[in-house]
Amino acid sequence: MSTTPAGIAAPSATEAQVRAMVADWLRSGRPERVLALKARPEWSGTPTIRVGDTTVRVVPAVSSLAVRVALVELPAEERLVVLTDRDDDDLGAGLLSHCSTHTVISIDPWEIVRTHFEAAALDPALVRQRRQLAEALLEHAPPGSWPPVRGGVVTRDGAMRLLAARLLGLGPDDLDATGLLQWTLHGTDVVRYTTVDSALRSIIAGWLAETAGPTARWTIAAVDSGHGTDAIPLGLVAGLLWDGRAPTAEVAAARVRFEQYLGGTAPRESEAAEWSTTVLAWVMRALGGEDRVEAQRLLGRAEDLARRLQAARLVGRSDLLPGGLDARLTTFAEELRLALRQPTGRAFEAAEAALRMVARHRLATVGDQYPTAVLAMRALRWLNTPDDTPMTLAKAVRRQITTDGWLDRARLRLWVGVSDPALAAVYRDLHAAVVARRDRHDEQFAAILAAATAADSQPGSLLYVEDVVRRVVKPVVDAGRLVLLLVVDGMSVAASTELVESAVAADWWELTPDGGHRVGVVAALPSVTEVSRTSLFTGELRRGGQADERAGLAKQLGPDAVLFHKGDLLSGAGQSLAPPVVAALRDPDVRTVAAVVNTIDDALDRSDPAATAWTLETVRLVRHLLDAARGRVVVLLSDHGHVVDRGPDGDLRSGNGALSARWRPADGSPPGDGESRITGRRVILGDGDVVLPWRETVRYTARKAGYHGGASAAEVVIPLAMLTAAGEPPPVGWSPAPVASPTWWRGPVDLPTDVTLIEPTQEGTLFDIAAPVSASSATGPVSVTPQFVTALLASPRYKRNRTLRLAGRPVLPDERVTALLTALHEADGHRMPMEALAARSGVPAQRIGNVVTILRRVLAVEGYQAVEVDGQLVTLDERMLREQFELGAQP
Repeated sequence: MSTTPAGIAAPSATEAQVRAMVADWLRSGRPERVLALKARPEWSGTPTIRVGDTTVRVVPAVSSLAVRVALVELPAEERLVVLTDRDDDDLGAGLLSHCSTHTVISIDPWEIVRTHFEAAALDPALVRQRRQLAEALLEHAPPGSWPPVRGGVVTRDGAMRLLAARLLGLGPDDLDATGLLQWTLHGTDVVRYTTVDSALRSIIAGWLAETAGPTARWTIAAVDSGHGTDAIPLGLVAGLLWDGRAPTAEVAAARVRFEQYLGGTAPRESEAAEWSTTVLAWVMRALGGEDRVEAQRLLGRAEDLARRLQAARLVGRSDLLPGGLDARLTTFAEELRLALRQPTGRAFEAAEAALRMVARHRLATVGDQYPTAVLAMRALRWLNTPDDTPMTLAKAVRRQITTDGWLDRARLRLWVGVSDPALAAVYRDLHAAVVARRDRHDEQFAAILAAATAADSQPGSLLYVEDVVRRVVKPVVDAGRLVLLLVVDGMSVAASTELVESAVAADWWELTPDGGHRVGVVAALPSVTEVSRTSLFTGELRRGGQADERAGLAKQLGPDAVLFHKGDLLSGAGQSLAPPVVAALRDPDVRTVAAVVNTIDDALDRSDPAATAWTLETVRLVRHLLDAARGRVVVLLSDHGHVVDRGPDGDLRSGNGALSARWRPADGSPPGDGESRITGRRVILGDGDVVLPWRETVRYTARKAGYHGGASAAEVVIPLAMLTAAGEPPPVGWSPAPVASPTWWRGPVDLPTDVTLIEPTQEGTLFDIAAPVSASSATGPVSVTPQFVTALLASPRYKRNRTLRLAGRPVLPDERVTALLTALHEADGHRMPMEALAARSGVPAQRIGNVVTILRRVLAVEGYQAVEVDGQLVTLDERMLREQFELGAQP
């Protein structure tokens, strides 16, 4: 403690200062009962205060007599604090003998701060701050004082951090840019902080700007101007107003208006960029967490602020604001309509570019608008690829498996639609054009099916449902492998594309015969469960039920083959599968386990199959069966496919003796429009003579969510896939499958500049293409090797890197590296989805992830990656690759 020099006006004493000096006095253990403080003889507090266990009486004394009176009247159990502006000489030695240190002690806030922290010294940088900061440290100290400092010195940063945290109501470790943004969501804390003295808030703001950067500076500026709870949306708007472009008159005016939210000032370009970047990161995290609803509200508030600033048009530039996504989707709808009406190369390029802009928006993955837009673009590509007319049933089945089944997946989503009117209108037109071409395919399929069924010739390479166990399952069992024959009742080709994708993502490998295309199976007719599923399990064309199926499977594969139907699979609480099912799958003596999952077929009665994504999450029994079946070869197929109800577009035909929604006995009546008469040995019902509709809108009975039994390819063609757990050897004759999706599913198609169009027909077709157009060569095989790839493979650094990083690990042959890098080099933006990269480079779909990992490992130099992976997107940084391996600059 120190004395106040003569002639210096005494300051006012605050309760915080008095308490701090009393605490230090009591800790010193001095025997005197009086503490004389040089201060104005004023006191607005209570006459006594408690410091620890001691009662202290505070008395303002304007003279030595007043001090004497206070001392005489002091109760024996109390201590006395005298606030006086008298000097030592005025009080005299007699009174001073009762006072601590025998002198009047000056109030030095910094000295009190030191004692508060129980420190030996103060950082000079702290002491150079205004006296008000010291007083604030005392006034806002927590109960029991500040914690003792480590190292014995109170640093400026340490003291400021504790004070700022105390004033804002945050933890000391939360005083970064992100923590401050989160703090602005708590309106009560923000309002409480604004009641702090403005000069002190200015000190705090300066320190926060130093330590937490521009985000902190402008967040506090918004708070000081009364707009603290808008700090996050203001940061988003700042990113629009200062986006690196030269400001237009409109933007310049909006910047001026923006200043009102920041106390009449505005950020520099770099500050606005950092502020908006930090805000963007916060919002993206919040959208994926518990603050999702709050983040969505703030996005809406940012758009409202932009309108208030008369800068609403800038919202369309935003990669985050919902209005930016809406604007991009509107542009995509316009370009899609133009490409639909005039499918030229230029129109397609514009539509593809518009879709890429939608994909870059941060909210594209939220909701179903972007995924539906992707499927719409795929459908448009399909419309503009070469058409064909298969001449055999085998080729018609292959078309459904390799192309049209994928198209069905896209058009089902178009049928479900979206709420946005502009998008809905163009999707409706696109759907009509797709259906027109797709109906022609179904008409062709039904005609070929009728002819093949009547001829009853040998199937050759064609696989009928009654032959699946004998030709596919039995050879695998006879070779000593354990099998799970998994029948997903009602699974169409479209549904299987999703389910198999989901299984591959769960570490299963898809196999195909000799690594070729996927397998399609022809259902028994009509394609209903009692016919087609019974024929599958019994190995002969017949009608039957579950008992027949069990007996038939045992007859084909032996008594160690067991079959579980829907009711057999379900278990009680706590277990996903019934214990007998799990036991059978784990028993090596049970060579074949068969299971029927009815999830999809059940959905045709009472659910919404068109809007359902058929994955392991929605067909959970398949997930559970696969989990329990690791170590077995899985043969996944259905007994028939399905079509969905077309609502108001449906065509109900009654009075024809039909007993089912999608077939009727011929009874001598000729087939009508959209129907085909089919006769032959493979027609099990209707005395072998039935009428089956091939047009999907036709039905004969009450409305349901979906139907099967007809002659459309979606009902008759059964998808078949073979799966093994990753790393397990494939059965003989089966190899890892290539990418199954068609080229138009994975990327753009090239169109000539001139396409001849036919006027819309009276049936409402939007357009027909008079002549086939060529498919994109961009998704075909890689041919020309870029010079930099050749130089890379020859470079000493690459060879050394390859030797060091792949020692004892799988090695990529040079031709594989060439194929991968060439594909990425030729891709738009050097960026490709995993699936497309696998197709372009000839890598089996299930191995592309591991292959890319090895490629990244061998190309890494000092921790820097020239190949990056973001989800399913692979990007080549060619500039970095050239620098790392000294291949020369890009031309």
